Amino acid sequence: MFTERSLTGELPAVRAAYAPETLVLNCDRDFETLDPAVAEELLLVTDSLDQISYDGAWLPTTAPEVLQEYIGSDLTIGMPGDGGVAWTHQTVPPCVFVKPRLETSPDDFVSFLIAEALVEVSLDEPEHFLGFFGERYPEFVAATEDHLDANARYQLAAAVYTAYLGLQTRAEFADWADDYPELYAAWEDAGERLQPRLEDLPSEIAQGQTEFAAAAELACSGVKHGLDLPAPFAALDTDAYLEYGADYAVQWAETTFEKMD
Repeated sequence: MFTERSLTGELPAVRAAYAPETLVLNCDRDFETLDPAVAEELLLVTDSLDQISYDGAWLPTTAPEVLQEYIGSDLTIGMPGDGGVAWTHQTVPPCVFVKPRLETSPDDFVSFLIAEALVEVSLDEPEHFLGFFGERYPEFVAATEDHLDANARYQLAAAVYTAYLGLQTRAEFADWADDYPELYAAWEDAGERLQPRLEDLPSEIAQGQTEFAAAAELACSGVKHGLDLPAPFAALDTDAYLEYGADYAVQWAETTFEKMD
């Protein structure tokens, strides 16, 4: 199921600079939760597995099934919304997984996603928003539960964590023009394509054309490109968020949804 991917272009240099021990693997099918037999296949290309575990006592009973499974006994790598590239520190060495859904995507775009994953691996941050929020997750739920259903809340939490990672990765991408010009161009191109969508978000939300959580997903993906974000998402593009992390994210949610009442 897993085969090591041959890296081309600027990717070998990016891996050497950011995550030299990391394996980049092709997958023969899309996956999230791995059953024991598939997990054993992963052991064929890695040295060991060290599965993330959570107490989970603080996870609300209303949490979507995917979160309940995430803290369960099955090995989970990547979650809904993670896209075609996922990464994990649950293996030794760390791994980046390229899923078959990207087979028809442009090569430069796939290369950028792999490069982004390698940078994220180097940050030593949690691989999922549940690890980011931790025991403060119930407060995030309480701040949003009158306005969002469980699925929309999941989408918003993932978006907010995407913004937190994006604050860190864009500092790297912005300096790539000389060392990795092709990947830098792909990063700039993705941002240019996204910017028009962000400009229309306030009116789309006001007119009910775009749900709040979907708008957050778009806006928060703009953080890694340094784009101008509309309110209230612009408040997530701050040094304070980078400094205070989950505490800031919970406060942002409380403030944002209080204004909606």
